[in-house]
Amino acid sequence: MQNKQIITATLMAIGLSAALSVATAEDKKVETEKCTGIVKAGMNDCAANGHSCAGKAAKDSVAGEWITVPKGTCEKIAGGTVVKE
Repeated sequence: MQNKQIITATLMAIGLSAALSVATAEDKKVETEKCTGIVKAGMNDCAANGHSCAGKAAKDSVAGEWITVPKGTCEKIAGGTVVKE
Protein backbone atom coordinates (compact mmCIF):
# COMPACT_ATOMS: atom_id res chain seq x y z
CA MET A 1 0.00 0.00 0.00
CA GLN A 2 2.82 2.37 0.84
CA ASN A 3 4.31 1.93 -2.66
CA LYS A 4 1.01 3.03 -4.23
CA GLN A 5 1.04 6.19 -2.10
CA ILE A 6 4.63 6.98 -3.09
CA ILE A 7 3.87 6.42 -6.77
CA THR A 8 0.71 8.53 -6.56
CA ALA A 9 2.55 11.36 -4.81
CA THR A 10 5.37 11.22 -7.36
CA LEU A 11 2.95 11.36 -10.30
CA MET A 12 1.09 14.28 -8.72
CA ALA A 13 4.37 16.14 -8.23
CA ILE A 14 5.35 15.55 -11.86
CA GLY A 15 1.94 16.75 -13.07
CA LEU A 16 2.12 19.89 -10.92
CA SER A 17 5.64 20.59 -12.14
CA ALA A 18 4.55 20.26 -15.77
CA ALA A 19 1.57 22.56 -15.22
CA LEU A 20 3.79 25.20 -13.61
CA SER A 21 6.27 24.96 -16.48
CA VAL A 22 3.53 25.65 -19.04
CA ALA A 23 2.24 28.63 -17.05
CA THR A 24 5.76 30.05 -16.76
CA ALA A 25 6.40 29.68 -20.50
CA GLU A 26 3.15 31.47 -21.32
CA ASP A 27 4.03 34.31 -18.94
CA LYS A 28 7.30 34.90 -20.81
CA LYS A 29 5.89 35.63 -24.27
CA VAL A 30 8.52 37.40 -26.32
CA GLU A 31 7.64 40.76 -27.85
CA THR A 32 8.35 40.82 -31.58
CA GLU A 33 8.76 43.32 -34.39
CA LYS A 34 8.76 43.19 -38.18
CA CYS A 35 12.22 43.51 -39.74
CA THR A 36 12.78 44.35 -43.41
CA GLY A 37 15.90 44.32 -45.56
CA ILE A 38 17.32 41.06 -44.21
CA VAL A 39 15.02 38.42 -45.68
CA LYS A 40 16.48 35.64 -47.80
CA ALA A 41 14.60 34.61 -50.97
CA GLY A 42 11.60 32.47 -50.10
CA MET A 43 11.87 33.15 -46.36
CA ASN A 44 9.52 36.14 -45.86
CA ASP A 45 6.71 35.98 -43.29
CA CYS A 46 3.86 37.63 -45.16
CA ALA A 47 2.54 39.31 -48.29
CA ALA A 48 4.50 42.23 -49.78
CA ASN A 49 5.91 43.55 -53.04
CA GLY A 50 3.17 42.30 -55.32
CA HIS A 51 2.71 38.78 -53.96
CA SER A 52 0.11 37.52 -51.53
CA CYS A 53 1.82 34.87 -49.46
CA ALA A 54 4.64 34.05 -47.07
CA GLY A 55 7.66 32.40 -48.66
CA LYS A 56 7.31 34.24 -51.98
CA ALA A 57 10.22 36.70 -51.72
CA ALA A 58 12.07 36.43 -55.03
CA LYS A 59 15.43 37.93 -53.99
CA ASP A 60 17.56 38.34 -50.88
CA SER A 61 17.48 41.55 -48.81
CA VAL A 62 14.67 43.31 -50.69
CA ALA A 63 13.12 46.32 -48.95
CA GLY A 64 9.52 45.61 -48.05
CA GLU A 65 9.98 41.87 -47.52
CA TRP A 66 9.93 41.21 -43.79
CA ILE A 67 10.23 38.59 -41.07
CA THR A 68 9.22 38.68 -37.44
CA VAL A 69 12.13 38.80 -34.98
CA PRO A 70 12.37 39.30 -31.20
CA LYS A 71 12.05 43.00 -30.32
CA GLY A 72 15.42 44.78 -30.38
CA THR A 73 17.04 42.23 -32.71
CA CYS A 74 16.40 43.93 -36.05
CA GLU A 75 18.48 47.01 -35.29
CA LYS A 76 21.44 44.76 -34.44
CA ILE A 77 21.42 43.06 -37.86
CA ALA A 78 23.36 44.74 -40.69
CA GLY A 79 20.81 46.01 -43.22
CA GLY A 80 17.83 45.45 -40.92
CA THR A 81 15.16 48.12 -40.58
CA VAL A 82 12.22 47.94 -38.15
CA VAL A 83 8.86 48.21 -39.92
CA LYS A 84 6.87 50.97 -38.24
CA GLU A 85 3.19 50.07 -37.97
